[in-house]
Amino acid sequence: MIVFKNKGKTFEQKKYDSLFHNIEYNLRELGFGDVSVNKKMKEFNQILYDILLKINKSKTTNKDELKVNDKLILKYFPELDDQKSPKYKHFEKYLTNFYKFCFEIPLQNMVREAVNYKG
Repeated sequence: MIVFKNKGKTFEQKKYDSLFHNIEYNLRELGFGDVSVNKKMKEFNQILYDILLKINKSKTTNKDELKVNDKLILKYFPELDDQKSPKYKHFEKYLTNFYKFCFEIPLQNMVREAVNYKG
């Protein structure tokens, strides 16, 4: 979604809906009931938007650059200890490399297979 935004394109509602329908389906397959699924889906939605709004703290105009928000990462991944730990550095490198990879592939290829995936 971030890459779509940075490329000046919109992430279609249909793709967003498909993503969350797959998550909901998998929660139900794991045995969660209606109340639990609704609660989890609300939590996942909040986490997704928290990450989307705060992940990139770069102030540059270079849209293919990602500067990871350290506080956000430690909020959702407390096991990474701190920003100087080897695990954190590895995770940060993974995120920035994945972002660069996503930024380089054509948008139509980015989600086509993910939307068709029925886990």
